[in-house]
Amino acid sequence: MALPTVLVTHPRQRLQTYFGEQALTDLHQVARVKLNPDDHDWSTAELIEAAQGCAVLIAYRQTVLDTNFFAAVPGLLATVRCAVDIRTIDVAAASREGVLVTRASPGFGPSVAEWVMGVMIDLSRHITAASLAYRQGQTVEPRMGLELRGACLGIIGYGEIGRHVARLAQAFGMRVCVHDPYVTPQDRTLQSLGLRELMACADHVVCLAPASAETEKLINAQTLSWMKNTAFFINASRGQLVDEQALLHALDHGWLAGAALDVGLAADQMPSPELARHPRVVATPHVGGLTPPAMAHQALETVVQTAAILQGRMPHGAVNPDHAQRLLDRATR
Repeated sequence: MALPTVLVTHPRQRLQTYFGEQALTDLHQVARVKLNPDDHDWSTAELIEAAQGCAVLIAYRQTVLDTNFFAAVPGLLATVRCAVDIRTIDVAAASREGVLVTRASPGFGPSVAEWVMGVMIDLSRHITAASLAYRQGQTVEPRMGLELRGACLGIIGYGEIGRHVARLAQAFGMRVCVHDPYVTPQDRTLQSLGLRELMACADHVVCLAPASAETEKLINAQTLSWMKNTAFFINASRGQLVDEQALLHALDHGWLAGAALDVGLAADQMPSPELARHPRVVATPHVGGLTPPAMAHQALETVVQTAAILQGRMPHGAVNPDHAQRLLDRATR
């Protein structure tokens, strides 16, 4: 019997980095694999055409799946997101059409936590600024740096990444404070604070809260005004959590010592160019979780989910299992 077809929407130049050879090899064992041959993210019309006859669609993190898409792919059993963030998938539309939506679990905690520690050292010791000046042939004057040891780290959002960051920061001898209205740290060496208290006392504020309506522009003119002018702000969560104009204003006026950004409101959640160019900013192109173990975790998990779906089983990571009528019907045949 012919293997069912699975569509992988990753643009060609992103497949190796964001999916990988091992996951692709494993996927070929359970399905006929159809790849995106283009170097761009497909439009809805392109997605609809490519998905015809496919049982499962494995969605790249930027793939947008809307109402029109789900209404036009009657044979699709499931959409499997090769990422945690599913905000570009209209889950309600998928549910109306009986299509299952899944997501990968986070496997990038250690990777992002190490990025956070790296940029805290960078900001504190002026590493990027000095390196760029040397590359430009300038005479570089030594600047006094700051140690992480003895400094206060404020973590906004105490999830998996926050816990990794807290452990690393403590190993550096930092005092760690946490703000999370939904989680009380079990570690008694951590101090749980309100947002204003945390922003006021921290030497480094790391934003790791999830993106939601509640956290939209959580970091704004008011919350930034609570920070010390010697403190640094770091965003490793999502661009939507920050009022970028307020952050730019604070940096321009010296109300913050600096910022490090791995995310922003530019394409693919990258830092916005205006902020990335700022002399007080260290910006990276959304690479906090981009390490082989982190990417392999999500890609391989995606293949496991796909195999379960093709066998008529509900996979772990299912977002709308009660509305996955197409898969449920298949399982009862």
